[in-house]
Order: sequence, then C-alpha cells, then structure tokens
Amino acid sequence: MPFIQAKLSVSINNKDELQQKLSNAVSQSFNKPSAYIMSELQENCDLWMGNKKLEKGAYLSISLLGSTTKQACYELTEKICTILKQDYNIEGNNVYITYHPTELWGWNGMMF
Repeated sequence: MPFIQAKLSVSINNKDELQQKLSNAVSQSFNKPSAYIMSELQENCDLWMGNKKLEKGAYLSISLLGSTTKQACYELTEKICTILKQDYNIEGNNVYITYHPTELWGWNGMMF
C-alpha cells in the first residue's frame, strides 16, 4: 500500500512511464505488490535548496504500510536517483526523498 508523491521542477515527458518506473522501484525495494501502489506526479514545481531555486530538482515522499529497513530505503534512494538522472538529468544532490512507514492505513471503508 505505498503512496508515491513526486514533485519535479521540470516537465515530465511521459507521466505513465515515470510512474511505472517509480512504482517498480518501490515494489522491488519494499516487496510490495505494484497493484496497490498509488502515485501522484507533479511537474514544473518551484523547488529551492539553500535559498537557490533549482532548475532541475525533485522531492519525493513515500508512505508505506508497515515498517521497513534503512537498507531498503537506501536501495530505493539509489534507484530513484538513477531514474531521475537518466530520464531528466536531475542530479542526486538536488533530490530529497522522505520515507513514512505507518501502521494506520485505510482502504475501501476499512483499515488494514
């Protein structure tokens, strides 16, 4: 039940492709079924780092049901930074990723 929220300072060439790549990376790193991954992609966001507006930058927030390990987050961070570098020429030092594991997750009128 992960939720991927991605904000990029650039235009997204193909949202379906980026969503698929991010979803696959999350699914592999956290061993979660991709059928339950929800995503939100925002393009052309104004992002600043150190009082400098980023021409090419990204912020991702990833929520997931249950706990995870620092190692799994490390591996996913590497995968996401590789995707953003290859597809959008966004350098890893202009990418922030936060992880939000939770035990409280509702779906379909119930709680998991």
